[in-house]
Amino acid sequence: MIAGNMRPVLIAGGGIGGLVTALTCHEIGVPAVVLESVSELRPLGVGINLQPNAVRELGCLGLADQLDAIGVRTAAYNMYSRLGGLIWSEPRGLAAGYRWPQYSVHRGELQMLLYRTVIERLGAPAIRTSARVTAFENTADGVVVTLVDTDGSTDTEHGRLLIGADGIHSAVRAQMYPNEGEPLWSGKLLWRGTTRTTPFLDGRTMVLSGNETTKLVSYPISEPDPATGAANLNWIAQRSFDKSAGFNKEDYTRQAKVDDFLFAFDGWSFAWLDDLESLVRGAERLYEYPLVDRDPLPRWTEGNVTLLGDAAHVMYPVGSNGASQAIVDGRMLGRAMLDHGVGSAALEHYEREMRPRTERMILTNRTAGPDHIMQIVEERCGGRFDDITEVVSADELQEFADNYKKTAGFAISELNSSPPIIPPVLDLPAS
Repeated sequence: MIAGNMRPVLIAGGGIGGLVTALTCHEIGVPAVVLESVSELRPLGVGINLQPNAVRELGCLGLADQLDAIGVRTAAYNMYSRLGGLIWSEPRGLAAGYRWPQYSVHRGELQMLLYRTVIERLGAPAIRTSARVTAFENTADGVVVTLVDTDGSTDTEHGRLLIGADGIHSAVRAQMYPNEGEPLWSGKLLWRGTTRTTPFLDGRTMVLSGNETTKLVSYPISEPDPATGAANLNWIAQRSFDKSAGFNKEDYTRQAKVDDFLFAFDGWSFAWLDDLESLVRGAERLYEYPLVDRDPLPRWTEGNVTLLGDAAHVMYPVGSNGASQAIVDGRMLGRAMLDHGVGSAALEHYEREMRPRTERMILTNRTAGPDHIMQIVEERCGGRFDDITEVVSADELQEFADNYKKTAGFAISELNSSPPIIPPVLDLPAS
């Protein structure tokens, strides 16, 4: 464990990656302060998936029981054509042979769990709200950060390191790359909602259906109520548009209307879903945002400053990797500080480990994400078939699935045999 007095590691952003980084710093004995732009953290967002590589790390932070309380252990992953034909089915998490589950969970519930844990372990001063990071300056022994309050007033904070975990519109990244511009739009829009209803199939299955032009994703993010049998079902509808039309800037709270997209799913039919229209119209709130990413960066680190999570590697969410990768980033950064000290050498080592991996994931998700096989089926048979192996061979299906797991860092044998990122020799506070 790292000991001694030092300025804190400053973490720009109180999202999942930033909060996991703060907990990891505490675990290894490094003081940390999260600088969050909003005045109050609230449980925003919809459903996300946590892959076993990220679940292992949250378990190492003492949060395994809490994940069971807020999420669903995903047991299967099914892909269908738009006409309801089953293209691919595979077990997930423990059912697939991993040593750790995969979870489907509400993003806001996970963020609030991490937030409460930071307060419990590091104390309330470890999260400074109404403190938007706008600029940084490297010094001989650390970094000086400029902050802007919600009332427009400015302040500075001195730290040993600055970790830019401030999301897709990161101010830290923007200072490093002032000419980068806006995120790159794929030409696709997403509509997302959560509906309280009876879960489909076994209540633990994630389903994807459709093709590159129009797609539907759904999975439960809560256990069924014992009295009513209803659960919270997360769903995502996706459509493609002419890229020259432009798009609204990302806003995860922008509300939309069902009639903006439902007509595109006319004629879709699934044995596992009685009424698609009722599912989407039953959502309490409906959010719209564009599917965007950013090109991989040539470097993340500048002196005593580095990037993490979406600030470092915005990628399409086609493989359920956004939150999982941010969690792994935070843990790898902690390991680098254990091995190389709390300084620029640790940041450089962290970047050497993580940047090539995430670059491969960004590029893979653009052209050959795990659901790309649905488009191949659409092109070969229009989504209509009696036997999928007459359209795509069993070997081709398996190879496609295995290759993505390997690229994303959660191949079963490799993950099961690898040691925890942070050595399990440190005393964790009770959760």
